[in-house]
Amino acid sequence: MAKQTSSSSDSVVVIGLGRFGGSVADSLVRLGHEVLGIDENAEVVQKWADTLTHVVQADSTSSEVLRQLGVGEFRRAVVGIGTDIEASVLSVLALEELGVRDIWAKAISYKHGRILERIGAHHVVYPEAAMGERVAHLVTGKMIDFIAFDDGFAIAKTQAPKEAWGATLSESALRSKYGVTVVGVKRGRADFTYAQAGTIVEAGDILIVSGTTEQVERFAALT
Repeated sequence: MAKQTSSSSDSVVVIGLGRFGGSVADSLVRLGHEVLGIDENAEVVQKWADTLTHVVQADSTSSEVLRQLGVGEFRRAVVGIGTDIEASVLSVLALEELGVRDIWAKAISYKHGRILERIGAHHVVYPEAAMGERVAHLVTGKMIDFIAFDDGFAIAKTQAPKEAWGATLSESALRSKYGVTVVGVKRGRADFTYAQAGTIVEAGDILIVSGTTEQVERFAALT
């Protein structure tokens, strides 16, 4: 058992340092945040010892163990446990009992996610489902990149449709026709430009558009 760990408002505890949790923890560190990593596997803990601010081998399903580690002082926590649903649920429950105010948790199914929400998770992430949807959009060739959000909102990178070529965004009226907002335009090796009403779109331009998932998909189909 490690000694109690101090925390700041930017500190995050990450429970479960597998592929998902480890990636989140590593990204947080690179973004300048202090991270307390917790995993029950000694080999995994050793792997992350030189990367994370603090890393401990411990049973995250016990609220008493987490209390001794000072986890209750953290404002944010991520539960990256996926395959062991019991451990995932009990870890979220332990965090909720400690009063952690912002709990993120990975779910491997809709039912798993519903349980996590009911016992205290504030945000549930479905990484496999999200990646599957993203790949499906990219495989068709209609989009160069695609990101969907939980509330049905999406952002995509796609080729400019022919009807927009040689006209300003105001003239082509893409927003009124398709409901999407053109956020930016990328042309060849030129820098990304934020879109304005007077921005002229040329053949071969890449558009970054936002809107509901349905609107974005319909717009991308024009290409």
